[in-house]
Amino acid sequence: GSHRALPLGIGPDAVEGVCTDAAESTSGVVSPANYNAPQQTVIAGHAKAVEAASALAKERGARRAVPLPVSAPFHCDLMAPAAARLAPELGRTAFSAPRAPVVHNVDGRAASDAARIPGLLEQQVTAPVRFTECVGALVEQGVTQVLEIGPGRVLTGLVARTERSLSRANVVNLEDVQQLAADGRSADD
Repeated sequence: GSHRALPLGIGPDAVEGVCTDAAESTSGVVSPANYNAPQQTVIAGHAKAVEAASALAKERGARRAVPLPVSAPFHCDLMAPAAARLAPELGRTAFSAPRAPVVHNVDGRAASDAARIPGLLEQQVTAPVRFTECVGALVEQGVTQVLEIGPGRVLTGLVARTERSLSRANVVNLEDVQQLAADGRSADD
């Protein structure tokens, strides 16, 4: 089986260390899957290895480790078969350069090169999401406002934990978009 968990209260370096140690002790796969915020790094892999990493994280200062219910071990090496199946499809797809630079989750950098897009999308299946670095890249690009589209405010909250200088808003439906446009501003948390 596979699993994901969120050790709370320790930084990414400590999470990487517990993953390395747990993978070695269990001969399983466990690694950071989402670098969401400075103190929020999700891990993914084999259930036994994730459980071992969660226990180690608590021994090393995490307040707790929250199991996360998901359908697959996204953003870790266990997804390599899916990446291999996706690669030929990406190779058959024509990509155009984006009109504005896109900050890619794989490396947390802004880019406009269409030739890089297929490889980055393939890597995204197994690579961790570097959301903290993505937020930093937005600031470097001069972004001052971010908009989360869809139900919930998870990303808006992560942005608030990572970069308080960014104005944040989220929209769920057309009425929210119209209200935001009418106000001529973004609504902070």
